[in-house]
Amino acid sequence: MNNARLFLLGLWLGAAVLFSAVVAPTSFRVLRGFNLPNAGEIAGTIVSHTLSVVNLSGFVLSLILMVIAFGLRRNYSRGRLTAQLFLLGIIAITTAAGEWVIAARMRALRAAMIVPIDQVSLSDPKRVAFAALHGYSVATLGVAIIAALLVCFIVRTRSRTLHEWERTSSGNYRTR
Repeated sequence: MNNARLFLLGLWLGAAVLFSAVVAPTSFRVLRGFNLPNAGEIAGTIVSHTLSVVNLSGFVLSLILMVIAFGLRRNYSRGRLTAQLFLLGIIAITTAAGEWVIAARMRALRAAMIVPIDQVSLSDPKRVAFAALHGYSVATLGVAIIAALLVCFIVRTRSRTLHEWERTSSGNYRTR
């Protein structure tokens, strides 16, 4: 069961990191390279739709993994279980906030700007608010990624410890 949980977390982490490090910056760089008057608007639409998938899948996955962790509570010390549930809760909260609070406000601001965001002055209050929300969006996804990495560490170290205990108790292997 731990391998399946690690696999699912790894899939989400891969998607989140790929989105953050490749998809988002590349979308803007490539589209702006075509010198389109609304390149930022097009790239932003691609990025926001992709981010929705990352946020929603992170939210659903964290809830599923919380239920599984609670079901496996006998396999973990109280501290490890609490840490796991806490970190999965952070993933759920940050991805939910990223989607239903931050991204929703960013979509509303983009709609209120009437013209493509590329044509809005950098000093416009809506554009300034949009930039601030973008920073919050990046931060919340970053926190979710770090929390997911920590959950992987907790699950993996527990899996390794349990495996070593099983080998020792069967009399076949010893641990140091």
